[in-house]
Parts: sequence; C-alpha cells; structure tokens
Amino acid sequence: MNKIHGLHHATLMTSDAASIYEFFTYTLGMRLVKKTVNQDDVNTYHLFFADEAGHAGTDVTFFDFQGNVKAIKGTDEIAKIGLRVPSDEAIIYWEKRFNHYHVTHHGVTNLFDRKTIFFEDFDHQEYFLISDEGIHGVAPGTPWHLGPVPDEYAIIGLGPVYFRVSDLDRFANVLSKHLGFKQKNSQDHLYLYEVDPGGNGAAVIVEKTTGLSHGRSGDGAIHHIAFRVNNQSDIKGWINYLNSISCRHSGEVDRFYFLSLYTRLYSYMLFEFATEGPGFLDGEETYETLGEKLSLPPNFQHDRKWIEEHIHMFDTTRSNKKMSKEYFK
Repeated sequence: MNKIHGLHHATLMTSDAASIYEFFTYTLGMRLVKKTVNQDDVNTYHLFFADEAGHAGTDVTFFDFQGNVKAIKGTDEIAKIGLRVPSDEAIIYWEKRFNHYHVTHHGVTNLFDRKTIFFEDFDHQEYFLISDEGIHGVAPGTPWHLGPVPDEYAIIGLGPVYFRVSDLDRFANVLSKHLGFKQKNSQDHLYLYEVDPGGNGAAVIVEKTTGLSHGRSGDGAIHHIAFRVNNQSDIKGWINYLNSISCRHSGEVDRFYFLSLYTRLYSYMLFEFATEGPGFLDGEETYETLGEKLSLPPNFQHDRKWIEEHIHMFDTTRSNKKMSKEYFK
C-alpha cells in the first residue's frame, strides 16, 4: 500500500485576507512564509502560515474567494483543524492570551487525555490547540523566533484534523483501507485515528453525527486537507492506486512549492496528497523576508502586472519590526 506520513497542510477559506493575516501573525504567532495567489483563480490570495522555516506538516493556508458565501456548519465536512503546542502549560498560556485578545474560546478541556482549547476566528472557523506533552510521533516544527508568542508556548505544527460524518462505517473504511490509518481510541461519539509515525501530526478525529444537514462550503469553512508523501514517485503510486479502485482524481499537479494530487475518497470532502518539497525558499525572497512580497511561480510571472492591479494588495512586511514576546499573568 502507498504510504502517507501524516498531515501536510490544511487550506481554509476566509472573508478577508488582510484580517486573517493580522489574526495568524499577531494573535496566533504563526509566520507567513508565502504570500501568493490561488493558481486556479489568480484573483484570490493563497496565504501560507507555518513554523519558522515553513516545514511541511505545519502549514495552515487560506483562500479569499471573492463573492464567497458564508459557510454553514453541518455534517460530512472537514470541521476543525488542530494546532500543536509543546505542553500542557502552553495550553494554560493560550487561555490567558485568548482572554487578553478577546478571542472566542471555550475554555481548557481534555480530548483523548490531551489538554485542549477550542477557539474561533472572525469567520467562526473552528480550531483547537492541543498539547504535545507525552505524545510521540511526527516531529514538531520550529517556533517562529521573531514572533510575539514565547517559543516555549508557540504553535509548532498541524493536527489532528477533526471530521464530522454521517456514515461512520464508510468514513472509517476510507481511513483504514485506503489511507492506512488505525483506530487508537474512542471517547463518547468521537474516534481517534493515527497513521505511522503517529502523534498529533499524524492523527484525525472523527465525530459521528446524526440529524445534521450537510455543511455548506464558504467563508469560515475548510476547503481541503493535505496528507504528506515523500516525493513524485509517491504521487505516481497514489495515482496508480486511485486508478485501480476507479476513484476520480486530478492527476499530478505541479504547485511549484510541492507536487499535489487531489481526490474525493468520501463525498463532499477534498483530500490532497502533497510532497515534502521543494518548499518556500524559491529565490524570490530571503529566509528573513519570507512572505513579505507577492510571490508568483515562474509560469505566472508574465502576469504579475495584471495580478497586482486586480488583487487587493496589503502590507505583510515584518523584517523591519521588533515584536516583543508577550507573557500574561
């Protein structure tokens, strides 16, 4: 069976690119490592927030589709994304930080014996922070050293991803038979699955729902979730596998920063397989200035003038700013 190695990135939809930049940069303390456009709709931003170096497995990305409707929550959807922090103590820190910045949250709780805090952004997109304390598996990323969150409390990766489904048996079959996940635990109506090497960065949580309508995609919803594979050879292996089970897919797509393959193994949900590299250091920016200019892959460079005239430009310069690490009593 083809292998995935955990989570690669999650892509969400926002009503305002500039506002989500402010929220992720100055409230969540994640680094904008690439400001580019949606390669299928160049009127739309594609913003990549990640750890210090933009490692795969730490990315949360956003589209700001123009004229998009507001999402309606429901079932058969990628409902929430988890963000990893190093310790239980970090969760306590984040409760104080959310109180200070008036972020809607639901207090500290336990999820599969891991300290967790659920919160929302201005679009009512659902997230949760989860402690890595005592959890082994996918290695954490690197804190953004120049960001406002102390390194010892900073977000260090993506995961788990939280799904709501109406057909648990079918979705469990997708996870186990096709993607290689194994059920590790259950809690009430929630089920925890992991794929090797395990840990929060290789985990998904599935909620079995009854009586809910299907969710409606839009601002405040998750567009797709991407799983990590090593290289182009793995992408080709997944293409062969999807062909063997007669599952429709996109074929290999070169996103310049990584190679991708898209499919819907479960109705309403878009899954992507994405390679580890080549990454975000593409010659347009230095390591110190990642995400500060509008970057375009080579095959879009000839359209730069038109894109800059039609996209809403906003300032993401940070290399000339000094952010103090923020502590709260």
